[in-house]
Amino acid sequence: MDAALEQHFNLIASYVALAIECGAVFVVAFGALQAMAALLKAIANGQATGLVGRQIWLRFATWILLALADILRTAVAPTWDDISKLAVIATIRTMLNYFLAKDIMAFDKSQEPGPERGVV
Repeated sequence: MDAALEQHFNLIASYVALAIECGAVFVVAFGALQAMAALLKAIANGQATGLVGRQIWLRFATWILLALADILRTAVAPTWDDISKLAVIATIRTMLNYFLAKDIMAFDKSQEPGPERGVV
């Protein structure tokens, strides 16, 4: 009885993980399409500056951070290989999140009016 219940749970969990992974792919694809459209629009309008490129990158990076599906597969019966992959993924995500947050703060500070921008 317990083995059958565990098998059903594992089957359901794998379908849920697959659905979430598909959703993550769509989220990243949507973000990439949005970033490409914004970039092409900026180029067409002659506004392709570093500031606009940075805004596009920050929006795209936010979409990337939303795709957290690779962690879900390790929730059911993880192997040491799964755990090591999860550790690498967690490290990469932590670094990406840290540098993205740092980038967003720097971008926000550069947008604030101040004496160096001629606003008193």
